[in-house]
Amino acid sequence: MLQKQNYIPEPEEFIAESPLTPALKKIKAARDEEIRAVISGKSEKMLVVIGPCSAHESAPTLDYIGRLGRLNEQVKEKLVIVPRVYTNKPRTKGVGYKGMFLQPDPTGEADIVRGIRSIRALHLAAINASGLTAADEMLYPENTAYVEDLLSYHAVGARSVEDQLHRQVASGVDAPVGLKNPMSGNIPALVNSIFAAQSPQVFKYRNFQVRSDGNPYAHAILRGGVDGAGNDVPNFHYETVMRLEEFYRGSKLENPAIVIDCNHSNSGKNFRQQIRIAQEVMQNRRFDGKFKNIVKGFMIESFLEEGNQAQDEVFGRSITDPCLGWADTERLLLELAAQV
Repeated sequence: MLQKQNYIPEPEEFIAESPLTPALKKIKAARDEEIRAVISGKSEKMLVVIGPCSAHESAPTLDYIGRLGRLNEQVKEKLVIVPRVYTNKPRTKGVGYKGMFLQPDPTGEADIVRGIRSIRALHLAAINASGLTAADEMLYPENTAYVEDLLSYHAVGARSVEDQLHRQVASGVDAPVGLKNPMSGNIPALVNSIFAAQSPQVFKYRNFQVRSDGNPYAHAILRGGVDGAGNDVPNFHYETVMRLEEFYRGSKLENPAIVIDCNHSNSGKNFRQQIRIAQEVMQNRRFDGKFKNIVKGFMIESFLEEGNQAQDEVFGRSITDPCLGWADTERLLLELAAQV
């Protein structure tokens, strides 16, 4: 039985409490357009969505994003860096840590209203600290309205991408949306998800019937799959990418684009393999013009300290999936920029 606890105000009330200033709106508009230009092929820069597996605490997240902002000055002619500020973070079994939306109150009880305020404060502080608007995961579609005005990129995860509401909300988001392949690795299912997100939709959202125009910047993220025995099956290799490129060419989809997720099932969550995977993808971009034209960027998990931990005891180390540390992150981004 569901038990009502606290009333949660409409998104407009939170936005009115902590709005983007005119200066920040200008930054966001420019960033949105810069990312759209990469996805559409108008820009030859590469997109790099990079940051911790989960933004579990504000202080280390802002420290990390500040460093990204400074590094961005060295690579901005070649890369479009989008910080991962993932404030929703699911666990496979559906229990345990679920991200900042369930921010505890002083008594330790989950308080979603407190969580929404914390998330908006973090995203606003991140833009001020770096000049970079961020990406977040669309884990709970109806929560998107609380942060949509702050984000320049949305990601739909492998466990969500076949859900109709995720596809429909993605069709109404103004910013680019990356849709990951399902856990099965099924490429036709991924293509169907992109088609739904790019198409106009009519659906129920919160307390309204709504209509969307379709999102022409919805695109694919390849994150590897998992077979029936639980084995990771990478899909960043040349053959799989070109198979998806064929699906794109045979469809009516707009703005064909693929982002390679260097972690998850592509790396088997061996976080240091992300470096090798990124370099292999860059080599394939040099080898084949079609591959280069469709692979628009990377998703990389990275934080201040490498690896992960069972409990939050080390400042800037992931409490969820393991990540690259800052030294490797800086080196990798500089190397990628030199190869674009």
